[in-house]
Amino acid sequence: MKHLKLVLACLLAVCVLLPGFAAADTLDEILERGTLRVGMEPGYMPFEMTNTKGEIIGFDVDMMKRVAKAMGVELELVSTAWDGIIPGLLTKKYDIIASGMTLTQERNLKVAFASPYIVIGQSIMIKKELVGEIKSYKDLNDPKYKVASKLGTTGEQATKRMIPKCTYISFETEQEGVMDLVNGKIDAFVYDLPYMELAYKQKGEGKLVLLDKPFTYEPLAWAIRQDNPNFLNWLNNFMAQVKNDGTYDKIYEKWIQSDDWLKQVQN
Repeated sequence: MKHLKLVLACLLAVCVLLPGFAAADTLDEILERGTLRVGMEPGYMPFEMTNTKGEIIGFDVDMMKRVAKAMGVELELVSTAWDGIIPGLLTKKYDIIASGMTLTQERNLKVAFASPYIVIGQSIMIKKELVGEIKSYKDLNDPKYKVASKLGTTGEQATKRMIPKCTYISFETEQEGVMDLVNGKIDAFVYDLPYMELAYKQKGEGKLVLLDKPFTYEPLAWAIRQDNPNFLNWLNNFMAQVKNDGTYDKIYEKWIQSDDWLKQVQN
């Protein structure tokens, strides 16, 4: 009987302790560690990129600096390849993805998203020889047109879904796609509007034409691991705060409305 009572007491203790373990949240881990680890691919202007000093800068970086400051912790940026960015989050290489990621239903099955911080869409850049012939994405829906985007992005998904008859080509980086377009190896490049506007200013003027009306709706949001209600709640409240106290507007003006930062990334 004594042994039975001891076993029951142990089981009761486990039952009492388990809820505490189940309630463990990434927010608690960040505060205890004293560091917020952020996963991003620094190749998506103006959200995250590497400057001439080798530092990662951009819209998402400035936002994460504000997040870390509000938490009272240090910020650690973890550079990672795009095709492994969600697996890296799930294996706890970092606490959050802040890398211009579009909130999609497919991704939402694997990760949780905070409230979107900006809404963008896919746009198209074409060879100037196609002006008048190509007026929207619908006109590219023909095998004779070579249309490209970046591998594993919503640009690729949108092209395959909405321009299914084109001859599709994927690139590892945005820069490769734009350069092949400049060199006439492809007919059109599909990608997020903020990046395309900058790429056009840098490399496309006089050579390419930007159809700048987005043909998709894409909210960008921060991704975290699922089952982290405290962390998600904190991020959503943080976003509401900065969007109403002027902080967000200053960052938006610096990185989206202005291109003064370009001199930091150009040699």
